[in-house]
Amino acid sequence: MARVSLAILALVGATAPTAAAFQLPKLELGLPTFGAPAATDLENQLLAEVQAVDRLSNSEGIDRLVAQLESSGLGIERPAIAPEVYGQWRLVHTSSADTASPIQRKAVDATKYNIYQNIELDDSTLIVSQVVKFGPESQLKVDALASTAAYPLAELTERKSSTTLGLNILGVSLVGEEAKPDPNRPDSRIDFVFDSGSFNLRGATFPYPVPFRIPILRDVVKGWIDITYLSGRIRIARGNKGTTFVLLKEDSDQ
Repeated sequence: MARVSLAILALVGATAPTAAAFQLPKLELGLPTFGAPAATDLENQLLAEVQAVDRLSNSEGIDRLVAQLESSGLGIERPAIAPEVYGQWRLVHTSSADTASPIQRKAVDATKYNIYQNIELDDSTLIVSQVVKFGPESQLKVDALASTAAYPLAELTERKSSTTLGLNILGVSLVGEEAKPDPNRPDSRIDFVFDSGSFNLRGATFPYPVPFRIPILRDVVKGWIDITYLSGRIRIARGNKGTTFVLLKEDSDQ
């Protein structure tokens, strides 16, 4: 959704990960603040909590740990342009926003699939790709052109409409003053616009049936994610439709 993304994460607002178990890596991120647990301890608690709950439902425990990490001051600064943000991330938890549309609620029901988000550069173009693995030989991949302070994209002007043609088809997005980035978190936002997508089913390729590039849809396929916590293995982000995402770096020592 190089290109950034989310056609299922951000277009439908949330997508659920596989229920496959993963081991918790050991990663020292620095000294803890006085009287507070270290970032590594909080990350371990968050990943354990993610494993313990239904990943399609909201969880007070996960919300509490997410808030602790976000306010800890132990994450990487300016995360949207930090080198650690690039690479492949696996979605391990997503919240269910009140703005969810029927399509969103259906999309988050795909617990049997692995879902990844790749943040990459392609000839100085930032791409966010949402990849849904249906099996070893089948996947859906949706690419979004993305924009940050390091790789600005002129097309990514501010989104104007909160809904799709006045209807809650793809979820309700924040716009206007509510959509302004947090000035206390500089360089934390990745803006994006969905651009293309395809299914690859056992070697046969089929186009994704959403015409992202037609003018009537171009505004509503814009979005953004604010990275509220980043380390070498964990990324927490909040999207333009009110959803919170927890992602695990695929090439970290899990």
